[in-house]
Amino acid sequence: MKTFVFIITTLFNALSAGFFFAWSVSVILGTKKIGDFTYLDVMQKINREILNPLFYVVFFGSLITLVVTAIIHNDNKTVFWLITAAITIHFLGVFCITAFGNIPLNNTLDKLDILHTTTEELKNFRTNYETRWNNYHNIRTLSNMIAFILLLISIFIEKTF
Repeated sequence: MKTFVFIITTLFNALSAGFFFAWSVSVILGTKKIGDFTYLDVMQKINREILNPLFYVVFFGSLITLVVTAIIHNDNKTVFWLITAAITIHFLGVFCITAFGNIPLNNTLDKLDILHTTTEELKNFRTNYETRWNNYHNIRTLSNMIAFILLLISIFIEKTF
């Protein structure tokens, strides 16, 4: 059971870190090359579509399984503290940044009527939104990668002792 939970935890965290990294090196780079109206239109559509059951399973599952993994590995203090550090980094840097940074920006964007907004307003909105959203995204990408690395280190320690 411990091994199965560790595998699921690793899978969810790998998927989450990979998702954020792939977004950083593909979607963000692509959207920097499109106009303001198209950017805002695309981001509205993406933000609506990402709210789906599979995304929720990975996003919430990565944090939940980290907690479960720490609890069931409390017999190895080094592994327990590595996973606890991963939980802390993941919770603050991924979950909280998303909840209190990216999501409020997405909600504001969702309310924007881009069809009835002037070119200048679109440009100003995009500049503010994109800069802040990407900064938050960079924090959660780096945090997720660090948490994942801590999880991998804990796996190696668990298997070598």
